[in-house]
Amino acid sequence: MGVLKIGVVEDELVIARTIVNTLEELGYAPCGPAINYTEAIDMLENEKPDLVLLDIRLAGRKDGFDVAEKLNETYKLPFIFLTANSDVETIERAKKVKPHAYIVKPFAKEELFAAIEITFNNFTGNLAEVKPVKTTFNPPKNFMFVKDGYVFRKIFFDELLYLESEANYVLLHLTSQKKVMVRSTINDFVQQLDPAAFARIHRRFSVNVNLIEDIFPNEISMQGVKLPIGKSYRDELFSSLGIKHA
Repeated sequence: MGVLKIGVVEDELVIARTIVNTLEELGYAPCGPAINYTEAIDMLENEKPDLVLLDIRLAGRKDGFDVAEKLNETYKLPFIFLTANSDVETIERAKKVKPHAYIVKPFAKEELFAAIEITFNNFTGNLAEVKPVKTTFNPPKNFMFVKDGYVFRKIFFDELLYLESEANYVLLHLTSQKKVMVRSTINDFVQQLDPAAFARIHRRFSVNVNLIEDIFPNEISMQGVKLPIGKSYRDELFSSLGIKHA
């Protein structure tokens, strides 16, 4: 996945601009802002955000609770209430639509960042825990789809040269020299790959062993790129490749 897309639903345009600017400073891609229910639904349909920041009081007859219900029923997206309302009645109504976080304005940039990261991580983690029951035999695939923005891109395993860890992202280096950024840790991502074809050589790198060209004591070479071999990974790597070393 590329940059996380955050939908903004806020009818006060000055506040909306502050939220958008803050999201950009944090490295996210803001969508909107939408100022009412109709614009919010239009944004969800056309811009397809990964997560929504939602004010409760909106212009028009329908409010943020109506948008929240639509998010839960139709779009299945995580959302965070970002509102000036913190009275008991509003909190009780909010609990019924189950927001993933609740932030009271004015907000701090660090508070917003923490809420977004934890919300999205928990949401995607819960999805990953739901595993379908296998009822029929499926032959092994030679490809996978990865989410890049709102597009799922097809990646063939034999075109995947190596993986590079970048904090909460994994950079996929392809044999075509193209790169695809996926929102995942390298530990989680390698679980989807064939352990016979992909080997961890470093805390930051996992490689397609079929495409290794040269192996040195402390590094390997692939298509002219040299990658380090971590000390804790060397013995297992050499053993899996049938290499005896002193």
